[in-house]
Amino acid sequence: MSRKKKLLLNTLTGMLRQLTVVICGFVLPRYMLLYFGSSLNGLVSSISHFLNFITFLEMGVGAVVQSNLYAPLADKCSTKISEIFLASERFFRKIAFIFIGYIVVLLFVFPNLINNEYNWFFTASLIVIISISLFEQYYFGISYQLLLNADQKSYIQNTVGIITVILNTVFCIALMQKGKSIHVVKLVSALVYLLQPIFLASYVKKNYLLDRKVKIVGEPIKQKWNGFSQHLASIVCNNVDVVVLTLFSTLTDVSIYSVYYSVTNGVTQIILTGAMGLESLFGSMLARREKDKLLVTFEAAEWTIHFCATVLYTIMAILIIPFVRVYTVGITDANYIVPGFGIMLALAYGCMCIRIPYFRMIKAAGHYKQTEKGAYISVFINIVLSVVLVFPFGLPGIAFGTLAALLYHTCYFVNYLRKNIICRPIKYFVRYLVLDTLTGLLGFILAIRIEIGELSYYAWFIMAIKVSVVTIVIAGLIQVLLNRKTTKEVVYLMLGTRNKE
Repeated sequence: MSRKKKLLLNTLTGMLRQLTVVICGFVLPRYMLLYFGSSLNGLVSSISHFLNFITFLEMGVGAVVQSNLYAPLADKCSTKISEIFLASERFFRKIAFIFIGYIVVLLFVFPNLINNEYNWFFTASLIVIISISLFEQYYFGISYQLLLNADQKSYIQNTVGIITVILNTVFCIALMQKGKSIHVVKLVSALVYLLQPIFLASYVKKNYLLDRKVKIVGEPIKQKWNGFSQHLASIVCNNVDVVVLTLFSTLTDVSIYSVYYSVTNGVTQIILTGAMGLESLFGSMLARREKDKLLVTFEAAEWTIHFCATVLYTIMAILIIPFVRVYTVGITDANYIVPGFGIMLALAYGCMCIRIPYFRMIKAAGHYKQTEKGAYISVFINIVLSVVLVFPFGLPGIAFGTLAALLYHTCYFVNYLRKNIICRPIKYFVRYLVLDTLTGLLGFILAIRIEIGELSYYAWFIMAIKVSVVTIVIAGLIQVLLNRKTTKEVVYLMLGTRNKE
């Protein structure tokens, strides 16, 4: 299968997977709120984010493993592939056992952070059950995922992921409707997700000539520890908000955050999944020294991601409050309407998405150590601003800390690429930033006038169509009028034809 077909298949299955995740991700929390309430929903969300900090121990090795696999996969060197795979597998199994120790510590520390709202056994047993899914990932499945991603076969795990997400949703809803406890629901969920690593392991064993007896000489994973800084920045970005709310606010605020975040993260994951094949594609081109193709592909990716991210997050900023109003109908134990927070989250994660092409190029080139400084500064900005601003501004303050950190990190990546990898003038990024801002402002000003008729999903859907049409038309006109040359080149490239102008 050609690289172009793989990229298309990865993108389509990835988008379908994320669409499935988004839909199921809205359905399940709604049932959680109805059957268990805002406080328990906040507790589950908080536990999940605290457990995600175990990925801190991964040290970014996963991304480095994937970038190290590009060259041997391109050269079809099974010995080198086996060495990297086995080294990766051994490393992540060590992480899995360290995870057990982390869970033990969390069992005694976490219950004291939530002001004894739930008894120790209730909270501790829930921590153990929720942690099973992460243990499965690190002990059984992550090395297989990295190998398939590097070989541009993400469509394999995307397909399995779609099936497991649907099964999980069906089983969890059925259990809640039968009156089962949160512990039973989460335990069944963990067992369902165990199907994914089992299938991936079976597929890799049948389709790759991995020699498990190969002798590993030296360190097969180059720059093994140099992905730490980027990994740390990612962990802080994804989890610090909930941690700060857990420490300095209430579980109800955590629940409110989780509802807004589920919307934001749904949009983010769709864009990230659509761009999933970029890193392996860039890595393959760099390994083959296809500089001209690399530059053309990068420019197309840059235009597409800026356009999609600006359109989607402008739409989200307008629609998120009406959606939350509909979503929380009948839920009266907390006020979920926080307009400033929704807009700030849209800005923050929109910024995260526009940095995708720059970040993926740096990862594909393996420039982890060289970009450590920017990652550490981003982490510092995020933590300090989130802690300082949560007291006077609450949820919007938390979101602003994330926005500031991501904006800095994006600019840092753009400047680094300009100097070290693709050597493009920074004026291209500035132009996109101006066009993004103009699109967002005009789209918001014109589309915000559209109102939802009644509190129903049907009315919200009609409103969403109207807002989307207005925003897309505005974005398209701005690109045609102010960025015509690049827009034409991207369209010709997508159509598989050449621009003859």
